[in-house]
Amino acid sequence: MRTLFHVVDLAYVIAGSEATGGAGLQVDLKTFQELGVYGVGTITCIVSFDPKAGWSHRFVPIEPQVIADQIEAATSAHDLDVVKVGMLGTPATIDVVADALAARTSRHVVVDPVLICKGQEPGAALDTDTALREKIIPLATVVTPNLFEAQILSGMDEITSVEQLAEAAKRIADLGPRYVIAKGGVELPGDEAVDVLYDGDEVTVFAAPKVGSERVSGAGCTLAAAITAELAKGSDVGDAVAFAKEFTTAGINGRVSAHTPFDTVWQGAYVDQLEEPQPE
Repeated sequence: MRTLFHVVDLAYVIAGSEATGGAGLQVDLKTFQELGVYGVGTITCIVSFDPKAGWSHRFVPIEPQVIADQIEAATSAHDLDVVKVGMLGTPATIDVVADALAARTSRHVVVDPVLICKGQEPGAALDTDTALREKIIPLATVVTPNLFEAQILSGMDEITSVEQLAEAAKRIADLGPRYVIAKGGVELPGDEAVDVLYDGDEVTVFAAPKVGSERVSGAGCTLAAAITAELAKGSDVGDAVAFAKEFTTAGINGRVSAHTPFDTVWQGAYVDQLEEPQPE
């Protein structure tokens, strides 16, 4: 009996694990699956919220050699040329991942620059931020900072307007990435959640009505993962960002509530929305 093999698009994620399922590698793989992409993942650290301490972060890094072993296994098993990089967590992890990225030729590297984890000591977090800026961001095709990260990476004193968000994106592009998507989210003043894409020449604004006034866990991970999945399928960056914005907005609208003090994005909401009966 003949075995039939299914040819699929592949996407690789190198990121942390978040045990509630609302962020990190879990979100990335769910997003890839929803968008018809075969996901492969390497875990860099484990973040476990502490329900006995106000849902604060507990942060445990994975040994660098274990990360290197995972990367070796994943890249030996599959041809992985579209990569999303999420939370790395320590300078040692960044060194391992930077070396792995530099050793391979990738069509796209999407970096979601997680700068600070609340479970880290401030000094360690600063060292990690510096290493990320110097060793990972210059390797990115696309970098997707949120408002806080955009302000830190751009060195700006404040970002309170779309114009300032665009200026931050331009400054971050000077660090080396080909495209910068600076995300305004609910923190940027106004009635719309605004993201800007800077391609080295032009700024494109993507806007959608805000859904409430509180951040929803996993929104940034979902956006970057959706961009990664669409790039894996052959989309150009502008189209990938436009679709990812729609996909993430649907997920925020369809958010999942839990016993946590925050809601999380539902990656299945976009498909659910498509299956709803349309008015005649």
